[in-house]
Amino acid sequence: MTSAPPLGRRPETVLVVDFGAQYAQLIARRVREADCYSEVVPHTMPAEEMLAKEPAAIILSGGPASVYAPGAPALDEAVVTAGVPVLGICYGFQVMAQALGGTVARTGRREYGQTDASVAGAPSTLFTGQPEQQVVWMSHGDAVTEAPDGCAVTARTDGAPVAAFEDDERRLYGVQWHPEVLHSAHGQQVLSNFLTHGAGLSGSWTSENVAERLVEQAREQIGADHVICGLSGGVDSSVAAAIVQRAVGDQLTCVFVDHGLLRQGEAEQVETDFVAATGVDLVVVDARDRFLDALAGVSDPEEKRKIIGREFIRVFEQAARDIVAAHAPRVDRPADGSGEGQQDGAQQGGAREDGEHPVRWLVQGTLYPDVVESGGGSGAANIKSHHNVGGLPDDLQFQLIEPLRSLFKDEVRQVGLQLGVPEGIVWRQPFPGPGLGIRIIGEVTGDRLDVLRRADAIAREELTAAGLDREIWQCPVVLLADVRSVGVQGDGRTYGHPVVLRPVSSEDAMTADWTRLPYEVLARVSSRITNEVEEVNRVVLDVTSKPPGTIEWE
Repeated sequence: MTSAPPLGRRPETVLVVDFGAQYAQLIARRVREADCYSEVVPHTMPAEEMLAKEPAAIILSGGPASVYAPGAPALDEAVVTAGVPVLGICYGFQVMAQALGGTVARTGRREYGQTDASVAGAPSTLFTGQPEQQVVWMSHGDAVTEAPDGCAVTARTDGAPVAAFEDDERRLYGVQWHPEVLHSAHGQQVLSNFLTHGAGLSGSWTSENVAERLVEQAREQIGADHVICGLSGGVDSSVAAAIVQRAVGDQLTCVFVDHGLLRQGEAEQVETDFVAATGVDLVVVDARDRFLDALAGVSDPEEKRKIIGREFIRVFEQAARDIVAAHAPRVDRPADGSGEGQQDGAQQGGAREDGEHPVRWLVQGTLYPDVVESGGGSGAANIKSHHNVGGLPDDLQFQLIEPLRSLFKDEVRQVGLQLGVPEGIVWRQPFPGPGLGIRIIGEVTGDRLDVLRRADAIAREELTAAGLDREIWQCPVVLLADVRSVGVQGDGRTYGHPVVLRPVSSEDAMTADWTRLPYEVLARVSSRITNEVEEVNRVVLDVTSKPPGTIEWE
């Protein structure tokens, strides 16, 4: 699940060891909110490999197992005896206590949800500056009943006689509850106290420093090569382009592919607003017919994603050849007719003699959630293939530059602001790379895209008019193209398509909840869509959180 830090100089790194927790990525986010860089690694990673990363601190996550269960995830004692500061959380707390010689027991008294905890005041490292009585979020059946030798018990609950312990000499700490969730009233302070006071980290992971390091790494990686960037106009690709442009200037050419799967007015916005704001060199490729032909007859969502990813890359490859050919100098050839007055083969846009593509680098706006959901790294489940991760063809002719690969969406926005990307782009609602192709349930056709564009435009207009753009993460509009419902419009029977509104709130797309939009806004959206989009006679609201549902339907 981990990815390499996107930096030229290695930062102080906090490893979050994932024991199967639903909150492992959330722990990593909270660590970064404390201005410390974090990576998630699987518990199956050998201790020597973890320690070879030279972590400044290690956090052991929770997990669903019991330390007594056969095959339960174990902790190598070397992790807690290597002198690296360690914080155990929930299951991580129990397996840490067990590794250090403490006692974990099946008490028969489970604690789930909000729980009252009694914590120590000064001189506690974890709980300094906090009230002695606080609400925490528990989720456990087993409990630590005896702390390891040398560890002072610093918190208790009715169901956990040892709800926290601390050993400042060895810099070992643990809590039974989940400080990473908002339901733990002082959870972020617990994490910050561990990182700052327990581990002694400097907290230098700021948007300014991150931006500088990302630019530095891109400059070192690209050198004097030419690079292209697949620009969609969304925040991810725009910030990635801004980083690379800052790094190498006119060595960058942005390629905007109009694949016909965009929302209403987006192609024009990219061609005018982004270029005006950044001055980037932009090439526009009209590939609408190509993508529709490739998607003809395809309904399976994974196949659609892979087709769209493949076609993106092929269009980029051709754009790169065209870019090279357009700027290449003419090379004289011998008078025997073997190419006199023609461009060198490497400059025509074909492959060089060494087999490498003439444009070496392709910039993508891949984010950390993209990597996690696509099964990136050890032990990660493939929830869905993102077009820029799981959907790339095996014979890719570029080397990828993914400066945002280790960042969450909110971090990307802050880096964008630091680099001067206009706020209208930075705060734009996320839009998937495969576009409307994965918001049509069924085959993608030109007519269906037109229906969805009109419905989507109405929903966006009404949300903007109501001042809700910054209150929701995004609001996908989904066309159930393979479903029809009976309706009555103009005193007559209709048999039209339903559309689904999917307004969600989220911090980083790893988890999400449906947004409680005002009823009057929903009513206006529904009324306008069914009145103005003839093919639609029903509007429904998706009230599913993530998990269990994903934000996009496909």
